[in-house]
Amino acid sequence: MTAFRSPAVLSPIAEDVLLGLSATPKSLPPKLFYDAAGSTFFEEITRTPEYYPTRTERAIFERYSAEITRAAGENLALVELGAGSASKTRVLISAILRRQLRLEFHPVDVSPAALDAAVESLNGSFPHLYVSPIVADYTRHLPRLQSLPGRKLVLFIGSTIGNFEPQEALAFLIGVRQSLGSGDALLLGFDMVKDPAVLQAAYNDAAGVTARFNLNMLARINRELRGDFDLCRFEHIAFWNPGKSRIEMHLESLADQTVYVRDLGRTFRFDTRERIHTENSYKFTKHSIKALFRDAGLTLEETWQDPQGWFSLALARVK
Repeated sequence: MTAFRSPAVLSPIAEDVLLGLSATPKSLPPKLFYDAAGSTFFEEITRTPEYYPTRTERAIFERYSAEITRAAGENLALVELGAGSASKTRVLISAILRRQLRLEFHPVDVSPAALDAAVESLNGSFPHLYVSPIVADYTRHLPRLQSLPGRKLVLFIGSTIGNFEPQEALAFLIGVRQSLGSGDALLLGFDMVKDPAVLQAAYNDAAGVTARFNLNMLARINRELRGDFDLCRFEHIAFWNPGKSRIEMHLESLADQTVYVRDLGRTFRFDTRERIHTENSYKFTKHSIKALFRDAGLTLEETWQDPQGWFSLALARVK
């Protein structure tokens, strides 16, 4: 007799996995990357020589943090959506604390492990920093940020906005705007369109870290939903799609195979070369950034870039 788990004890990823693997074509949402193992893999990705976004964005923070904090305003409370380990945010925290006596920081992330790492790394580093983490899937249930005291500066960095489909990105920013009050600000990171060779290398690092990160999604299904994916029978695929201005990531089946996921009570069939679409990473231009903010009802105030123009930080205001 097969032992099934009741819906009450199923992993919270169960619905996403069932819907995604039952669809044609198959897909899984990027948020499934970020269990404890996935968060660790991603931090390793950011240190690979090919993955430029993290170090480029960090350099912009280091060069322009004083300007950014002046532009954001006085008496700020800092909120970071998808905070991860909040490593880059330290630069901005330091700049803000040079302008005000205390700072409340609310990192928001779907991964408790990532938030634990953020709290551990920040505690004691800044005497007048007060960290209050929020575990939430901000793509579905955005916290009501208006209830937080003071003027808010909301960070959504790392070009995470590029993982949304265009209409989803717009809806998300409208939701953020509606959760804030007049005068609050939003700082977004945007990965810009550039040489396709640079883009493709960033998602196909020579050490294979991104491949392990991608395959970890199947390993997570095995761990949390008692699946029997054989990771050696799937391959990481990432490529630049110029028509849609995005990098696509997939997991490709290397053989005709069936996979049973016990907690779902379902068998999923894969043909040779059939793919599971796991992520899009859209790249932006100055025009597309301006249009996105305009359509979301936000006012773009300032933009900061690295010398090569590979990455942008853009500050928008709620009026």
